Amino acid sequence: MQKIIITGGAGYIGSHTAVALQESGFDVVVIDNLSNSSVASLDGVASITGTRPCFECVDCTNIEALRSVFNRHSDAVGVIHFAALKAVGESVQQPLLYYRNNLDGLINVLTCMLEFQIPNIVFSSSATVYGVPSVLPVTEETPLQPATSPYGQTKVIGENIIRDTVLANPVLGATLLRYFNPIGAHPSGLIGEHPNGIPNNLMPYITQTAAGIRPMLRIFGDDYDTPDGFCVRDYIDVNDLAAAHVAALQYMLKGATGISTFNLGTGRGYSVMELVNAFQESTGADVPYQIVARRAGDVPAIWADASLAGRVLNWRADTPLSETLKSAWRWQQNCKK
Repeated sequence: MQKIIITGGAGYIGSHTAVALQESGFDVVVIDNLSNSSVASLDGVASITGTRPCFECVDCTNIEALRSVFNRHSDAVGVIHFAALKAVGESVQQPLLYYRNNLDGLINVLTCMLEFQIPNIVFSSSATVYGVPSVLPVTEETPLQPATSPYGQTKVIGENIIRDTVLANPVLGATLLRYFNPIGAHPSGLIGEHPNGIPNNLMPYITQTAAGIRPMLRIFGDDYDTPDGFCVRDYIDVNDLAAAHVAALQYMLKGATGISTFNLGTGRGYSVMELVNAFQESTGADVPYQIVARRAGDVPAIWADASLAGRVLNWRADTPLSETLKSAWRWQQNCKK
C-alpha cells in the first residue's frame, strides 16, 4: 500500500482528500497543527472509510518537528500540501503572518522531501494567481496577473518556489492544482467545512446563518461589473476536488515528470446572490442577508476552463450544484446535534 503525506489533512479539503485517498487504496498520514481544524474530522474519515489516518500534530513552520515526521514516514511516495492560512481579508490585514506561515511551511516541506527522497508533491494552489483576469473563463495559459491579496501572492510565490526547486532537483515532480471555490460536504454528513470562529468563506456563512448561528449573512458589495452586481465565482463540490488530487497523484505515480498545472473548477460562474437563492431553493432554509461594502482583495468575477484536467487526468467536476448545497446543509445540521 503506497503511503501519502497530507499536510493540513485535518482541514476541510484535506479531510475529504484523505477519504478519497483511502478509498483508492492509499495509506494516509495527516500532518496538521489544528490551528483552523479539528482532530474530530479524522473521526469522520474513520467512520466513512473504516480506517483512521495516522495523525501527526505538527506545524509545518517548525522544521525540526517536520523533519522528525518525515523521517518516520520516509517510505511515502508523495505529499499533498494543503497546510496554509487562507482568508483573503485577513491576509490583507496581516500580510507578514501569511507570508511567514504559507511560504516557510512550503519551503520546509520541500526541504524534507528532498532530504528523505520523497519524489512527488501536489500543491494546493488557487485561482487567485490569475488576479483580475481580462478574459473569462481562465485557462492554464491565461497570463498571471498581480494577485489582489497577500494570500494570493503566497500562492503565486509558492508556485514559483516549487518550479525553481523542481528545475534544480529533477528527481522531484510537482502538480500545481489551481482551485476555484470549494463548497459542500461528504454525502454522509460526517465531514464538512467547520471553521473556527466567524467563517471567512461564503458557504459556511450561509449554512450557519440558515441554522441561526449567525444572525445575518453579510454580502460584500453589489456594485461590481457583473450581470447582477455581485461577485461571480466557480463553485466546485469538495468531493470532486478531492478526487482530482487522487487523479493527480496517480498521474504522477504512472511516470509523469516535471511540473504540471491544472485548473479545478466546473466551468460555470454563479454570483453570490445566485448561490444564496440556489441554497434556499435546494434546502428550503431561509438565509437572511444584508449587503455591505466591498471587501478588500475580492476579484469581481472568475471561473475556470478545466478541460485540460479532463483530457490529461480524466477528471471533471460533475456533482450537481443542488446536491452540493444539500450536502453542505446536511453537514451543518449534523454539527448542531
